Amino acid sequence: MPEIGTLLREGKGKRVYTTEDPDLAIVYYKDEAMAFHGLKRGRILGKGEVNNAICEHLFETLREQGVESHFIRKIDSRHSLVKRCEMLPFAVKVRNRAAGQLVVRTGLPGGMELSPPVIEFVLKESELEEDALVNHSHIYAMKAATPEEMEEITRISLRVDEILTAYMKEISIELIDFRLEFGRYHGQMLLADEISPDTARFWDSKTHEPLDIDRFRRDLGGVAEAYQEVLHRMMGVS
Repeated sequence: MPEIGTLLREGKGKRVYTTEDPDLAIVYYKDEAMAFHGLKRGRILGKGEVNNAICEHLFETLREQGVESHFIRKIDSRHSLVKRCEMLPFAVKVRNRAAGQLVVRTGLPGGMELSPPVIEFVLKESELEEDALVNHSHIYAMKAATPEEMEEITRISLRVDEILTAYMKEISIELIDFRLEFGRYHGQMLLADEISPDTARFWDSKTHEPLDIDRFRRDLGGVAEAYQEVLHRMMGVS
């Protein structure tokens, strides 16, 4: 295992550390859970190990389909080695059905199919309103990305949606929406951060029960079991 250096940043579900190689970083996945801009906190037993395994599987699935990411390899149950990217200050949300804040903001019926998918951009700054919406003009004004980079980010996001929607359908999970982050790495725009039940809405295709962080947000119970179920289906475990 590469030597863990100093803490670069810490988010809701993971910590990122430097290594002796300035081009590489180590991600540690935590069991802690957070919702509603930190107003609700808890712990989901084993979540870090499950999310690490899910991220490995999904990033490898995307790589096989030509989508490159920061992911290099899983080191152990909770650590992964990644390319150290210059992270963009905004995230991308891809929505295939109306859920969560989109329903609150627009009044669209919950569960309504969105065709084509809705793409939103949100700021990541924790001291601001959670998931504050921004558009291309805001992003250009902040010098956060160029028009060419935004075109690339949108293209990659839609391709990720296409690949993962089809893949999840095979394991009887519907991809409702998900959040992506991007970073620059030696002139290349790479998919980064994570794709897991922490950052996506996964619904069972038959029961429409959530298999993600919404179970924690809404006090539905069975959170750890839902995360495990997603991983088991990906691994072909019944």
